[in-house]
Amino acid sequence: MEVKRLSYKHKNNKILYYAVSYLRQLISSKYYQAKLLTKLKSINSLNDDEIQKVMSRVNYYNKLKKKVELTSGALKSSDLTIKKGFKTYFFDLYEYNRFFNQNLKGHYLFGDITHIPKEPGLVKSRPISDDNAYSVVLKWNKLRHFVHVKNDKKSFSQKKNMLVGRGKVHSTQLNRIQFLEKYYGHPMCDIGKVNDNLLNPKWKVNRMTIDEHLEYKFILCLEGNDVATNLKWVMSCNSLAIMTKPKFETWFMEGLLIPDYHYVLIKDDYSDLESKLAYYINNPDKADNIIKNSNDFVAQFQNKHLEDLISLMVLDKYYKKTN
Repeated sequence: MEVKRLSYKHKNNKILYYAVSYLRQLISSKYYQAKLLTKLKSINSLNDDEIQKVMSRVNYYNKLKKKVELTSGALKSSDLTIKKGFKTYFFDLYEYNRFFNQNLKGHYLFGDITHIPKEPGLVKSRPISDDNAYSVVLKWNKLRHFVHVKNDKKSFSQKKNMLVGRGKVHSTQLNRIQFLEKYYGHPMCDIGKVNDNLLNPKWKVNRMTIDEHLEYKFILCLEGNDVATNLKWVMSCNSLAIMTKPKFETWFMEGLLIPDYHYVLIKDDYSDLESKLAYYINNPDKADNIIKNSNDFVAQFQNKHLEDLISLMVLDKYYKKTN
C-alpha cells in the first residue's frame, strides 16, 4: 500500500464516523421517534428565503406528487441489516430513519444505482431525467462522496497549466478508457489509472493526495459507475472541474450544475479539451468566476442543521407518499 493512501487531510474521519454510527444502534429508535415532530417543525425557525431553499431541495430529491402503494416486495425498516460492502449506506440511512416507526416499509436500493426503479425507492444515485420521480435520493455513502477541501492555499493563477486526473478505470467504463486513449502522455495532461487490471499497463500511475491535485489548474471529473466521486471536493477548491455533461446525480444535485458556470464542459468525444484548457489559462478572470460559482454551490451542503432537516423531510415525504 502506498503511504500517501493513509493521508486523510481534507477527508472525513473514518474512526469517528464508525464510532458514532455504532453508538446510535445502542439507543432505542423510540427515543428518537419522540423527537421527530420537533425536528420537522424546526423549519419554522428559518426565514422565508431559507424555507424556500429547503423546500426546493426536498422536492428535488423527492419528486413524488401522488400516493403510490408499495407491493409486497417492500421491506420493513426493522428488517434491514448491515451487509458487506454497504455498511455506510446502512449507517447513513439509519442516521435519519431512526426517527421513524421501524414498521414503515420501503425499497432501499443501496449501491451505485443507474436505473429508475419500478416502484418508489430510496437511492444514492439516479439518472438525470424528467421522469425519475421513483428514484428518491438520500445522502448516502457520504463518508466517501462528501469530501470538501478545507483550505486551498493557491489561487488559480498560481497553479500549473495542466489537467490532472487520477482514478480507478475498469473495462466497463468506456468513457474513462477513451479519455486515456486520447490524452495519456499529452503535454497538458498528467493522467492515469491507479488500479491493476488487464487494461494498458502504461496507464498505471502513482496515486495522488488531494493536496497534490491542488497544484494543478484543472482536475478531471469523469463519471465512473455513476457520478464522479471527486466532483464535490474539486468544486470546493480553487481549481476548475473538467467534465462532460453529467448523466447521473446524487444528493449533490449534479443535474442542476450549469456548464461553464459551475464547471468547464467538454464534449463527449473530448475533442475540445485543448481549446478549453487554453481558453481558461489565457482568461484567468473567467476561471475565477467559475470557481466562485462552484464554491457557492458547494456551500449549501455545509450547514449540518439544514442537511439534517432536509434529510428528515425527504424521508417523511417518502413514507407519506407510499402510505
